[in-house]
Amino acid sequence: MTDPSDPALDPGTDVAVYVHWPYCARICPYCDFNVVRDRGRVKEQAGLVAAILDDLTAQAALVGSRRLASIFLGGGTPSLMLPDQVAEVLVRIQTLFEARGPVEVTLEANPTDAEAAHFTALAQAGISRLSLGVQSLDDAALRFLGRNHSAAEARRAIERAGVAFERLSIDLIHALPGQTPAAWAAELTAAIALGFEHVSPYQLTVEPTTAFGRAAARGDWTPPDEDTAAGLFETTQEVLEAAGFEAYEVSNHAKGTGARSAHNIHVWRGGDYVGVGPGAHGRLTLAGVRTATVAHRTMGAYAEGVATGSPWSEREAMDAVQAAEERILLGLRTVEGAPMSAFDAVGAGGRVADLAADGFVSVVSNRVVATGKGRPILDAVLKVLLT
Repeated sequence: MTDPSDPALDPGTDVAVYVHWPYCARICPYCDFNVVRDRGRVKEQAGLVAAILDDLTAQAALVGSRRLASIFLGGGTPSLMLPDQVAEVLVRIQTLFEARGPVEVTLEANPTDAEAAHFTALAQAGISRLSLGVQSLDDAALRFLGRNHSAAEARRAIERAGVAFERLSIDLIHALPGQTPAAWAAELTAAIALGFEHVSPYQLTVEPTTAFGRAAARGDWTPPDEDTAAGLFETTQEVLEAAGFEAYEVSNHAKGTGARSAHNIHVWRGGDYVGVGPGAHGRLTLAGVRTATVAHRTMGAYAEGVATGSPWSEREAMDAVQAAEERILLGLRTVEGAPMSAFDAVGAGGRVADLAADGFVSVVSNRVVATGKGRPILDAVLKVLLT
């Protein structure tokens, strides 16, 4: 476990940058992100890149001189961006924010043959970590999930990515209908064998506004029950731990500290980050106040907002309690936990003591950490702490 007394746990005044690219070749039935179909919208996408560049410049002026912590291009499917567009965005960020040293630059991608053809160019543009949304290595599961790649395509993309990028991460989804612990263990083992040093296994969640949510409401299919999902979660921990991975966050496992996602760690530690692109969220310290921002969701509204100096549909100054609650929600998901001062700020000191007595959390070096007993029921633990 990471030493909670490590001063690096404090993100300080550094700022990360998140770029949201909303275009996807296909909208997955479980997705509730701000995404649109990529149907040859070349002119619109060029306009979006221009708006993102202007937004970066304006927000950099707003937050002042800050050191750059990390860059993350998410979506959507940012691997659909032209490599020249990616390079242009990265150059603008690195011009606006000075780095202390090497900065990890992550890009999310789908493992189709078409996108894999651009991996070398994306690496040359400055991407150092590729996060591959494989989701499954089983063709039947991929069809159920509405993915536009096959297991064979995924393996070819992984091979290309291993040559092009310094670090690789794989996203996988479990708790599919009929999935057994044995089948899930075999899939995790296969992913490890492909050479990944970072695995992000997510339980399938069914949001009511998605195609899956509507189908489940009609009775077309039934998600696994809680006991089945819990068993698959336990399988995840057992298989990955045996292979030398640490669950440094509930849904993120890394083989060594160097394999951890620099951007995600910065966010989970409560660091500031600029969010640009339609619907992007950000957290900025403005005039000494932690401020939550959300960009306009549609392309037109976002571009117009940037042009008029109003890129955000929401800008909320967080009070001390709100900031502390967020710090707890994010920190308890990690092995580092959250500082005791955050729990004191929300009046949860006594509840921490009760949960510690029952073995759901521990207090180490004045930080509260969820235990192996508390992590599988983290939502319930958080409800106790924040109610």
